[in-house]
Amino acid sequence: MIHDLDGTLEALLRSELPSELSGQVAISFAPPDSDFPPSAVTPPAIDLFLYDVRENTELRSNDALLERANGSAVSHPPPVRMDCSYLITAWPSESSPTPAEDEHRLLGEVIVVLLRHSTIPEPMLQGSLQNQELPLPTSTLQPGKLQSAGEFWQAMGGKPKAAVSYTVTIAVQPYGPRELGPLVTEKRLRYEQLPE
Repeated sequence: MIHDLDGTLEALLRSELPSELSGQVAISFAPPDSDFPPSAVTPPAIDLFLYDVRENTELRSNDALLERANGSAVSHPPPVRMDCSYLITAWPSESSPTPAEDEHRLLGEVIVVLLRHSTIPEPMLQGSLQNQELPLPTSTLQPGKLQSAGEFWQAMGGKPKAAVSYTVTIAVQPYGPRELGPLVTEKRLRYEQLPE
C-alpha cells in the first residue's frame, strides 16, 4: 500500500504543478543523502523521502462493523489508521546559474499544491488506495516526527536543505472479516406454573 501512496503523491504533483515544471521535473523517493540524485534521476527533481510510518492512535477505533446477510452475521474489524510522514526537498538542475532560487521556487510550487488539499483527491488515488472507505487526510507544514533536523542531515551525510514536512493518513486492514454465526431471528418464552 505504501508504493500506492507514492504513486498517488506523484500523480497529484504531476497533475497540479505548473505545466512548465511538471514536464521537466523528476520525482524521486530516494533518501536525500550525499549520493543524491541516484543515477535514474536527473535534476531538477522533487524528492519525497518517507522517513516515518506509525499508527495514528488518535484515530484508533474499536467499533467493528456488523453485517447481516443470509441469516448470519459477519464482523468487520475497523482498519488501523497509519501516518506516513515524508520529508520533501527540491533539487535544482546541476547547470542552473541560480540553484538556490530555483530550489526555493520549486519547493514553493510543491507547497502550494499540497496546501490545496486537506485530503488526497479521490481521482488521484492509485492501486489499493482507490478502495479505501475513509478519506486520506493530510498535514502540510506541521512539525514533523524528526527529533532534530540537524541530526537527520548529519546522518544522511549531506548538507542541510530547505525541506517540507508532509503527512498522509491511510487506512490498513490487517484483519479479515469474522463470521459470528447464525442470527437470532425469534424469541421463545416458556412459562411454567410453580407449585404452590
